[in-house]
Amino acid sequence: MECPYCAHTKLKVTNKRDSPDGIRRRRECLKCKKRFTTYEKIEKSDLYVIKKDGKREKFDIRKLTDGIEKAFEKLPVPQKEIDQMINKIEEQIRRPGKKEVKSSTIGEIVMKKLKKKNNIAYIRFASVYRQFKDLSEFKKEMRGL
Repeated sequence: MECPYCAHTKLKVTNKRDSPDGIRRRRECLKCKKRFTTYEKIEKSDLYVIKKDGKREKFDIRKLTDGIEKAFEKLPVPQKEIDQMINKIEEQIRRPGKKEVKSSTIGEIVMKKLKKKNNIAYIRFASVYRQFKDLSEFKKEMRGL
């Protein structure tokens, strides 16, 4: 590992602790004396998503994160809470120990979590996930809140 500021390879760890993201380490460069944080994350086994059309693809946490963050865009919800939600959703998807999960299962889990957290984020996500064809479908979903 090298310092992101000066690329020197002599570093020392000044602090280490567990975090939801894995192990968090504060490091200090022995040359420039600047500090930075690194995370060590446990690599999870491969999980595949079965799409609506039957295609199979590797689970990508980034896609899940992008969709949820888009739903919360410009809403007064702290990023920390969004990150915790994403972590809980991933844990729930992986918990059964299966190698495959249907995209519809992921979508329903996300919808339940969003509905509990914020109605606007829920409706934003639902409008994309459920692919509303017209205003009547949108109104029906709103009445369900």
